[in-house]
Amino acid sequence: MQSPHLLDSLPQSLTQWSVALKQFPYQVCPNQGLLETDESLSGAYILVWAKDLLIPDFAVLRPLFEESMSLHLCGVMPEAGNICVLLRSEADTQWCKQKLKDLELSFDLVVLDALPDLSQPGVVLMDMDSTTIQIECIDEIAALAGVGEQVSAVTAAAMRGELDFEQSLRSRVALLEDAPESILRQVADSMPLMPGLECLIKTVHQAGWKVAIASGGFTYFAERLQQDLGFDFVQANLLEITNKKLTGQVLGDVVDAQAKADILAQLKQQYSVSQTMAIGDGANDLKMLAAADFGVAIHAKPLVQQQAQLAIKHSDLDGVVCILQAAKLLTR
Repeated sequence: MQSPHLLDSLPQSLTQWSVALKQFPYQVCPNQGLLETDESLSGAYILVWAKDLLIPDFAVLRPLFEESMSLHLCGVMPEAGNICVLLRSEADTQWCKQKLKDLELSFDLVVLDALPDLSQPGVVLMDMDSTTIQIECIDEIAALAGVGEQVSAVTAAAMRGELDFEQSLRSRVALLEDAPESILRQVADSMPLMPGLECLIKTVHQAGWKVAIASGGFTYFAERLQQDLGFDFVQANLLEITNKKLTGQVLGDVVDAQAKADILAQLKQQYSVSQTMAIGDGANDLKMLAAADFGVAIHAKPLVQQQAQLAIKHSDLDGVVCILQAAKLLTR
């Protein structure tokens, strides 16, 4: 008689898995589902997380379980309000990603060649608008200046990669000419933080890592976030202001896609770190994401999701905390 699939033997909720697995007599056997960790494996890591998962949700991964390449359970833990499950596959990352690419998932899942090591120095470099905060600051400024629709349409096209970023930024800023400086403070005073941001910064700093912002937005807002939340470094674009009014000009070089990648390289050298993570959502983040050891797209445009190494679709920055802490699961 064929032995039952482990997925059919576990509790419905993953919140109960850690207890159930301690009691379950599981061992390494091909094609039997989740298996005890074998540290000699050299394949991909598969990290899954959500506020809660039920077996029917998780069972969408059966194509991985039922192939000749076995999955091995590394551990289950609560982290940043999520339940995280770390698996190790005997297959490589490309094989796993190919098997997963057409699956409709209700939870977040990333495939990694290696895991971040918080015991070693590192830096996290983040985009600002729609990444550390939930808004595009230039769109909020434009709305208060009465040119909201014109500016937001250009912003959306630029983030999709349809326009040259610097050209689109300068054209949008030009529409803000003569807007009062006071509207910058209005926007800054009400910036909604991306959920999980403060937990991420705390996690990074507790590990001795650095956290920074490289933004195609504006220094006014990046420096406010640095002041309020303790970012170690910020770089963004400087709006020209004369007689307490915006002139419609950006001073100096624009922080574009290449500049973000350059800032990542600069910080890696400046802080003498061995690991880098970059987080962003727009097309102008792609070079930065590609240059990082761990490039994370969050709530990103389709183009960015497709090209990024890792993509977070359902959770927020708490998902980044799960990725950073995943190595803890190897010791459980």
